[in-house]
Amino acid sequence: MHLKNSFSISVFKRTARLASFACLPLLVGSAVCSADYSQHPEAKKFISEMVAKNGFSRTELVGWLEKAEKKQSIIDAISRPAEQSKTWKEYRPIFMVPTRIEGGVKFWRENRSELERAEAQFGVPAEVIVAIIGVETGYGKNMGGYNVLDALTTLAFDYPARAPFFRSELENYFLLTREQKHSPLDFKGSYAGAMGYGQFMPSSYRKWAVDFSGDGFTDIWKTPSDAIGSVANYFKEHGWKTGEPVTVEAHASDNMKSEQLNSIVPPNQTVDQWREQGINPISWLPPTTRVIAFQFEGVNGPEYWFGLQNFYTITRYNRSPMYAMAVYQLSQSIKVEMGKI
Repeated sequence: MHLKNSFSISVFKRTARLASFACLPLLVGSAVCSADYSQHPEAKKFISEMVAKNGFSRTELVGWLEKAEKKQSIIDAISRPAEQSKTWKEYRPIFMVPTRIEGGVKFWRENRSELERAEAQFGVPAEVIVAIIGVETGYGKNMGGYNVLDALTTLAFDYPARAPFFRSELENYFLLTREQKHSPLDFKGSYAGAMGYGQFMPSSYRKWAVDFSGDGFTDIWKTPSDAIGSVANYFKEHGWKTGEPVTVEAHASDNMKSEQLNSIVPPNQTVDQWREQGINPISWLPPTTRVIAFQFEGVNGPEYWFGLQNFYTITRYNRSPMYAMAVYQLSQSIKVEMGKI
């Protein structure tokens, strides 16, 4: 989900200094670290807060954190997200490939009734729901292989750059598993602790995931219906405008001047205001339409795009304009192929 709001994690930057704990020197330049997070100084504070604030058993929390392991591969992965390290011409081919388009068609056909029901209830097009799930997990084929508890403890206690965020997500994860009557050791997810078909962070799951199948458990891991409904509900709650466009290609004049290009903010400038800065839509938009503008490094040089409210809503899922554009273009390719059936 993920993370742009609580769901986004793709904009985190490398921190030069990482905390360590319980490390025992073996040889010069090498060390082995204890896997027992219950003894980490920050974890001890966290345990006390969870007991006082949420009524957890101290013994139970200690038992779970004793089993959590620090994973350096998690810190390495979150320090180099693709949205930061790649240009658009490098990023787009990751998703705009025949296998992902064909996979989207297959997922749509297999879940047609649920997608139609979600579109009717939440107002989010089926192709957009499918594309989100396709970009996030390849339609459920790659939901992540990390224990969610390992991911969240590693980042909560040994990734200072975003420690407060991940401590909050760890708290939400313990609350989530208690509410759903599962063990915190049960679930796997991404290196950032995102889970299921749509890669929801724990706080996003608790706020926006829905039991769309009606079986009493919001299962975004094994039940496509719940994943479909949850993604659609997330978009609705983050401002999706039914029936409105997502993005329009633009072009820039030679004297284009704008300091607000690539700013991920709610659309607040009109098309006419962007024209005054030298950026014009290629196809017609009402001059008072509020949009945001982006410049991408494409295969054939700079590309310019206007993003409307629905484009901004996609960035609530992941705070990257390249991510939003990939989702939108994939959705349109899937829709075209579905139309051929």
